[in-house]
Amino acid sequence: MRVAIVTESFLPTVNGVTNSVCKVLDYLRAHGHDAIVICPAAHAPSQYAGFPVYQVPAIAYREFPVGMPSLQVQRILANFTPDVVHAASPFLLGAQAIAAANRLRVPSVAIFQTDVAGYAQRNHLGPATKLAWRFVKWIHDGASLTLVPSTASMDDLQSLGVKRLERWARGVDLQAFHPNNRLRPDAAALRERLSPEGEIVVGYVGRIAPEKQLERLVQLAPLAKPRHENADGRRGLPGIRIVIVGDGPARGQIETLTRGMPVTFLGRLQGAELSAAYASFDIFVHTGTEETFGQTLQEAHAAGLPVVAPRAGGPIDLVDDGRTGYLFDPESAHELRDLVEDLLVSPLLRRRMGEAGRRAVLGRTWERVCDELMGHYKSVVDVPTLGTAGAHRARL
Repeated sequence: MRVAIVTESFLPTVNGVTNSVCKVLDYLRAHGHDAIVICPAAHAPSQYAGFPVYQVPAIAYREFPVGMPSLQVQRILANFTPDVVHAASPFLLGAQAIAAANRLRVPSVAIFQTDVAGYAQRNHLGPATKLAWRFVKWIHDGASLTLVPSTASMDDLQSLGVKRLERWARGVDLQAFHPNNRLRPDAAALRERLSPEGEIVVGYVGRIAPEKQLERLVQLAPLAKPRHENADGRRGLPGIRIVIVGDGPARGQIETLTRGMPVTFLGRLQGAELSAAYASFDIFVHTGTEETFGQTLQEAHAAGLPVVAPRAGGPIDLVDDGRTGYLFDPESAHELRDLVEDLLVSPLLRRRMGEAGRRAVLGRTWERVCDELMGHYKSVVDVPTLGTAGAHRARL
């Protein structure tokens, strides 16, 4: 099969969209398919997994390159003659690619991955929120099929009236994120640096940006200092060390808010360093309510960690509340702290939830997930004509 992947984000930018695109490309190469990548111009490599990468004009927004409409997109697609166009988290560039695919009578699969409308709502953009949702609907109405990562995303798009929706989750690397990584020398050394006095390490991995709502970590301030032995001889709570892996435009704000707390910023990590970071954690905390999926939660589960996340968006599907971790009420001023405290006092509970989380993701390899994606590709390629919906899309 010939697959044209048009993505709003690609290397060297590292995020969930880039990661999933790279995994799909790795799969296509391993299974003998042909592919190209079209992405915003941002010093991307000229090829990936042996496939050519085409860069189109872009502007920078909040450290991200945003692909702009360009006549190159349709020309590149026409020259490649794909069987299917894969639009990863489509926005301006992806919308143009879907429209070009319709003009070329090529089916397209749109991957819903970024909550653009949620961003508008969180930033109190008023009428812009409604416009953002209309734009999302317009994009996905143009695609032959939209794949959504979670039940929350499915509900959002169904409520908009978007048709032709299917679920498609994400895979996780079960070897890179594994409980046994705690035995690695680099992980042990990092753990010793982060927890020299036996502190419980509470970790976060992800972008440090307003939508991640890391200001919620301030709730953990009362847990920062260890509670010493009580008068009756019972020990109180151990101290914690909060570790933030990632970077982004809100880092300065979060550093200010957490000043005086035991917080360590490790910056953006990849590969073995990221694996070691997960292996050094005791508890994984996620704070944002706008995740359409939550890939780092899966990585934490694979690493054998209990997860505490908001009862909103993608985490609702990923965290089995009370079994693999806890879901907290994002409107509560203290529930995040209370649930982390519950895990602090019980190593047995942490271990039990971590083991349950690991078991929950054992079937979510990238190989299996990409097999599912190939099935979705075939479902639109095998349709003999674009029909009425296709005629509407071709006019976009």
